[in-house]
Amino acid sequence: MAVETKERRTDIGPPHYEQFLPPVIKKNYGKWKYHEIVKPGVLLTVAESGDKLYSVRAATPRLMSIESIRLFADIADEFCGGFLRFTSRNNVEFLLTDESKIDPLIARLKKEGYPVGGMGPSITNIVHTQGWVHCHSAASDASGVVKALMDELFPHFEKMDLPGKLRIAFACCLNMCGAVHCSDIAILGVHTRLPVVSHAKLGSMCEIPTTVASCPTGAIRPATVDGKPSVEVIAEQCMFCSNCFTVCPAISLSDAEKDGCSIWVGGKVSNARQEPMFSKLAIPYLPNNPPRWPEVVAAVKNLVEVYAKHARKFERMGEWIGRVGWPKFFELTGIPFTKYHIDDFTHAGESFKRSAHLRQKKGE
Repeated sequence: MAVETKERRTDIGPPHYEQFLPPVIKKNYGKWKYHEIVKPGVLLTVAESGDKLYSVRAATPRLMSIESIRLFADIADEFCGGFLRFTSRNNVEFLLTDESKIDPLIARLKKEGYPVGGMGPSITNIVHTQGWVHCHSAASDASGVVKALMDELFPHFEKMDLPGKLRIAFACCLNMCGAVHCSDIAILGVHTRLPVVSHAKLGSMCEIPTTVASCPTGAIRPATVDGKPSVEVIAEQCMFCSNCFTVCPAISLSDAEKDGCSIWVGGKVSNARQEPMFSKLAIPYLPNNPPRWPEVVAAVKNLVEVYAKHARKFERMGEWIGRVGWPKFFELTGIPFTKYHIDDFTHAGESFKRSAHLRQKKGE
């Protein structure tokens, strides 16, 4: 006699994404013909079958309440059959096929306080990390700096008035949970004080082998202090990443007086026109000055304005710098060139300009 058994489900991970796709995307998956931006914040994607999908992009806050999420769900139910998605830079996109609902949807979003834009040659939402709200290794505050920045740069979100896409990112320390290594303009929180070891506490709070292994540059070494096992910090090898503090609370790195921000430029993920690029240092240090961070805001605004004035159509920040050259970049932006812009990392020579003729191109 056969024993009746229930089906055993071993896959306990997230459900397959396909069941959440709008019908128009399921039908035309992988068969899209072209796309175009019909107006700020509205993307039209046309399939080979002739079907049309409209994506309406709105900015969202980073710290989102359940009330905001429920509001987005209600708006999606009203205008889009319940379909929306979040982009990699924390925008919310409402997906719809009925063109007549686009303007009423935009009006509803603006009424609720959510601006529409961030597509094409504009600034999209700033992707950022936790900052002082949550992260123990933060050298600056993500939410505060980004709020102050977007208050100043907001017109470039709603208008497509820049030469090309301009992506801004913020990371609170050089562990870079944010996309600062590949954004046009990036703000990176920096620690400037060597880790301070509490030798009296270390023995009861930390495992020495784990603490030593946590350092990517070998700056943390075993040591005997006052006859007890502990660790020491080799200053020349420390890069202020706070990995040691992450695994050992007896080592502190944050300094309210000396922590600050650095500014990086020229990164991108896109393959358009040329290969992806890493960000390069523009400003080594700016102070933390809450609540509005005027020095950081002024520096980023200056970079945006200089880029907007001098870049060619479709050029990203790094492509513009590559065309005019770094000497011209520093001249136009008024940023002083210092010793900190020279990369003295052991393998940095592999990416150095090999020629001694560091000069602007002829005619520029």
